[in-house]
Amino acid sequence: MTHLRIARGYRDGVAAAPPRMGLAEMARLAFRAWPFMRPMLRHLLALLALAGAGAAGAVAGLFVGTDLLHNKVLVGEGLQPLQAAVLFLGSDYVTRDPARLGDADPTSPAAHAGGSSPAAQASPGDEPELTPAQRRQVRNRLILWGLVGSLVGAAIGWGSHYYSVWIWQGVNQNLRVAMVERAESLSLRFHGEARVGDAIFRVYQDSAMIVNLIQSGLIEPAVAAYALLAGLAVVAAFDPWAALMAVLVGMPIGGVALLATPRIRTRALANRLASSNLTARAQEAFAAIRLVKANGAERRIFDRFERDSRAALDAAYFLRLDMALATLVVALLSGFLLLATEYLAVRWAVEERNTWLGAAVAGLIGFVTWNLGAVSIARTTVEGLGASARGLLGTWMRMQDLFIALSRAFDLLDIEPEVTDPDMPKPFPARVERVTWRGVGFRYRTSSRVLEGIDLDARPGTVTAIVGATGAGKSTLLALLLRLFDPDEGEVSVNGTDLRAFAVHDLRRHVAIALQKNVLFSDTVANNIAFGAHEPSRDAVADAAWVACADDFIEAMPQRYDTELGERGGKLSAGQRQRLAIARAVVRDTPILILDEPTASLDARTERQMLARLADWGRERVILLVTHRLSTIRNADNIALIESGRIVESGTHAELMANAGGRYRAFVAAELGAVHPAARRQPTEVG
Repeated sequence: MTHLRIARGYRDGVAAAPPRMGLAEMARLAFRAWPFMRPMLRHLLALLALAGAGAAGAVAGLFVGTDLLHNKVLVGEGLQPLQAAVLFLGSDYVTRDPARLGDADPTSPAAHAGGSSPAAQASPGDEPELTPAQRRQVRNRLILWGLVGSLVGAAIGWGSHYYSVWIWQGVNQNLRVAMVERAESLSLRFHGEARVGDAIFRVYQDSAMIVNLIQSGLIEPAVAAYALLAGLAVVAAFDPWAALMAVLVGMPIGGVALLATPRIRTRALANRLASSNLTARAQEAFAAIRLVKANGAERRIFDRFERDSRAALDAAYFLRLDMALATLVVALLSGFLLLATEYLAVRWAVEERNTWLGAAVAGLIGFVTWNLGAVSIARTTVEGLGASARGLLGTWMRMQDLFIALSRAFDLLDIEPEVTDPDMPKPFPARVERVTWRGVGFRYRTSSRVLEGIDLDARPGTVTAIVGATGAGKSTLLALLLRLFDPDEGEVSVNGTDLRAFAVHDLRRHVAIALQKNVLFSDTVANNIAFGAHEPSRDAVADAAWVACADDFIEAMPQRYDTELGERGGKLSAGQRQRLAIARAVVRDTPILILDEPTASLDARTERQMLARLADWGRERVILLVTHRLSTIRNADNIALIESGRIVESGTHAELMANAGGRYRAFVAAELGAVHPAARRQPTEVG
């Protein structure tokens, strides 16, 4: 069954059309990444210079080292002047054969007869140009230079590695910060419809692909292309036919890349979506851990996570399987090229055939004719060509995943915030005289209208209560005052000025809110209260705690205001957490205060005490609250009853209760009946 599931998943994984990701789109995404790379430009240039110097040194070392080992140490040819100078050896080590110095005409018979092959260099009675002692000296110097080069190369390599990691992480940091900044600027309408886990995966994983853009999209292709061209040049210097054969083998390799690309793109997108879904599932499971445990639903959550985890594992496996299959085909073609080249090179060495450009480069290396050294370096070069071809294919396939990820990261940046600052924002008024909703309508993207035709006024020194059934639109109405959304119709204004005329940060600096779902941090009590305020004094924190009736339990803590709270305030009761959230809103000392179910978790005595202190504290402030508790509603200066997104009645508690057939009176009766059947009274007895 498992094998059938895997086979079915492998087949269905490419059933969908591949995402659009042509060269133009890849270039566009790469160009969009430039602003995040620009701050690290000078470091990137320095790293590229190091990489170029290292590659050039490696190639030079390969040629010179191979020539010294095979032609000088093993055969006994004399050194070229530059080689003798590098090895700190005297002129008696330098070759006396003009052909090896590149002075002879490569078309002359002397040049043809004076190659680097021992048979072509001398008659059977001739001795090698270097004595055994000199050859040992060359060998020792070569080993010494090899050790020095290895140590220097290792030091430069390690330094470059850590330098590059620092650069890549700096670039990634720039993109991550921009993504989080954009996510925070989006309205709650967006966040209400998007999965938190998907946003986390985009910020943490998809954004990291900008690092691979530099490596896989720029450096690795450049290095591989350089290695391919250099290898082809070396093979062509030995024999153009061998280079042509390498080009012909490269054509089906390019065909493999073209055929594999659509599958890789489809697999890459499926892999990203499955991993994003798994992250979202994990976030939801941990966020609801209390609910899960309370309902004994651990097995259900585990089964869901296991199913999503298996889907993510399969998607990642299928992506890598297709990459491996394409690489295998290229490896087989590269192996064929290596065998064919090896056969031809050995045959040419037996025939003592002249290399094509041997005499032209004989001043540096001695490969005028095919010999053991030429066969060795040709084999190594062709092996490098195969490795470069496989590397280019692997880079191209990784680039498909890379650009799919970058596309998802930039999609978040492309979402335009609904709530924006005006071009010329007005200053928030020094004194708030009234807060007004006029003809306000609002709806979420995927739901019916939440608010419609809302008209409401609130003035300083008053408490305005917004009441209604769950889902009536109470919290949304107050969220518009903070511009967490903007209304679709009508306007919300302060002193007659539309909120959209103010800068968002200026507006929110003058409006404080205590949410029903309060969030506390693993920090001290004082820092939790001070969160959102601009460096309040300890006295201001203590005064806010007193207004919220939180001072009594804070003073009973081991370190009082310096007591560390657990994760999400886990050391506190629900009522204590709620009072800290209210203190957090009070300490900001704003002219407008919003309280969303401020007394839901408080006992009756604490509720009365806190409401009295809030009323005294807010004598010159606009206080708006959402609540279901009748004891809280009764003391409000104005009550607005919302049903199905409309304000159906408003007034004081006494005025509304006086209407025998009124909606508010029926609402109160229903709320009392919901508390306990024994608490039901006739409507005339309420109030």
